[in-house]
Amino acid sequence: MDTMDPVNLIKERTLNEWAVQYPTTLPTLRHWKDTVTRLDSENLAELRRAIPSADQVKVESGRIVTVFNIKNQFRLIAAIHYNRRLIYLLRFLTHAQYDNGTWRNEL
Repeated sequence: MDTMDPVNLIKERTLNEWAVQYPTTLPTLRHWKDTVTRLDSENLAELRRAIPSADQVKVESGRIVTVFNIKNQFRLIAAIHYNRRLIYLLRFLTHAQYDNGTWRNEL
């Protein structure tokens, strides 16, 4: 049986920068990274089996991004290309920043 290549995180160092900025998120971000890089998901429904908080949002540009709830305090926003096994890390926001909604116009 063939094993799938791991999912590649684009701008992975950004994940580390977010953990430095918000140290309490480090274990959760590590767990998130370990989970998403091992996934064999082809769509949101399959992704939600591993990460139930994942949700898709359409932004101003018309693109679809995936939002993850991190520690019930933050939102990690990523663009997932299931067919290419790539995840682009886009934003890491507090709930207040996320609720403000200006990020939707920037993506």
